[in-house]
Amino acid sequence: MDFTFLGTSAGTPTRSRNVSGLALCHSGPKPWYLVDCGEGTQHQLLRTRYSVMQLRAIFITHIHGDHTFGLPGLLTSASMLGRSEPLDIIAPVQVQRFIEAAIDNSDSSLSYPLNFIDSETPGFCWQDDHFQVSSVALSHRVDCHAYVFTERNLELQLLRDKLRQNGIEPGPGWGELQKGNDVTLEDGRLLRSEDYTRIQRVPRRVIVAGDNDNPELLTDSSDGTHVLIHEATYTRDVADRVGPWPQHSSAEQVARFAQQVRLPYLVMTHFSSRYQSGPGGAPHINQLAAEAMQHYRGQLFLARDFDTYRLEKDLSLSCLTSSTPT
Repeated sequence: MDFTFLGTSAGTPTRSRNVSGLALCHSGPKPWYLVDCGEGTQHQLLRTRYSVMQLRAIFITHIHGDHTFGLPGLLTSASMLGRSEPLDIIAPVQVQRFIEAAIDNSDSSLSYPLNFIDSETPGFCWQDDHFQVSSVALSHRVDCHAYVFTERNLELQLLRDKLRQNGIEPGPGWGELQKGNDVTLEDGRLLRSEDYTRIQRVPRRVIVAGDNDNPELLTDSSDGTHVLIHEATYTRDVADRVGPWPQHSSAEQVARFAQQVRLPYLVMTHFSSRYQSGPGGAPHINQLAAEAMQHYRGQLFLARDFDTYRLEKDLSLSCLTSSTPT
């Protein structure tokens, strides 16, 4: 399972960081899934392996512009490139109105259907062959959600010894059983896949949170989660000076939570544009990492634009790329 950051800045872009966007895929760049779509996201995608033609679904955490203003451009570009496959958009209802207004008022049209799904529907759940996705209501100035991506259809291990013990010799039926299909033998016996296969590993699970000033809302969903991607807009001292109105988390706040629920991996993103990345900049983005590490003992990452992470089947997480492409 891979995910690539298309933007890691909060509110406004900087020279090195665009506003929010995250590409996620299960086992290769097609199909893939987009979480949030700030202004400039389609341009960021041109520097990655992801194509709008293979985009399966878009998940929007909330209506704020740094998470949505890239949508009309991305959708109409996909149309101009000849996309014909339907596209699911999972988002608050305001996002549908925003997209329709932008398209209707710009003499634009789409060559493919959009399937809008209200993320605020009670008991919301979306799934395809690769993921089951649920949502968690967060605390922000507008309705906002986290999305929990849980892997589906894990590969099955065939119990070969059991098959042989039951007098079932190798053949095409073995392959069908391993695919999860039941098989009827020539002698009339029905072999159930669940009786002759097993799943050897746990499903990988990642939480991608939107803006949120109360990480504890994710407590229940964190059980069985391997990676939390969460905003850390400020250091604690800046958050105290700014006050509660923006309703964002500090690095200390999210780190304390991740430690409390024993999350093995924490990836922080959505950093205030005040934090500098270059040498000698002040305040520096490394202050966010330093603050978080005082309270979190798991593996911590500060996301950068175009960083790609891979969550392996053994549940280890690594950063595959760590520099902005030219």
